[in-house]
Amino acid sequence: MTALDRVCGVDEAGRGPLAGPVYAAAVILGGEARIAGIADSKKLTPRRRAALALEIRSRSVAWCIASASVAEIDELNILQASLLAMRRALDGLRFVPSLVLVDGLHCPPTRCAARAVVRGDATVAEIAAASILAKVARDAVMLELHREFPEYGFDRHKGYPTTEHLAALRTHGVAECHRRTFAPVRNLLALSPRRSGDPVR
Repeated sequence: MTALDRVCGVDEAGRGPLAGPVYAAAVILGGEARIAGIADSKKLTPRRRAALALEIRSRSVAWCIASASVAEIDELNILQASLLAMRRALDGLRFVPSLVLVDGLHCPPTRCAARAVVRGDATVAEIAAASILAKVARDAVMLELHREFPEYGFDRHKGYPTTEHLAALRTHGVAECHRRTFAPVRNLLALSPRRSGDPVR
């Protein structure tokens, strides 16, 4: 395997939502993997993302998906939790990459050379592939949370601060899956101390 075959793309999904874990994926496509249609996950339909995720997992040289929990997000802050999820994804690869390309401005600690690539999910196939795996994995978890907490509508907004989600928070209070350090949740808890005890279920 050449060095070019071990270039790894890394991206995260779920930095902006008010609820749920943040996910990251690391993907080594390898020189032989030419997967048509790979693009920034945000520009793909859910059905197309799911189909591409299957193809990426079956044809990549290596891939790994990891996450950081809501508790870790609240303890560390969302940037550090995202980097933690990325590091976990890299540590889970069965090969050590020759180069790690990370979407955005920051790189997690790595055992090899790493470079941050602004808008990398739109320009680097390995990063786009990682964005797809991370997004599909996180969306699946948000659907599980929807079954547990149907009153919040996680199946529709995936935890992002939409008008619907904010209204549900005001009506039903804060659940255990919400990120308490994020301003809309933190502000609601400050205004409603009686809701800051046991999570709403």
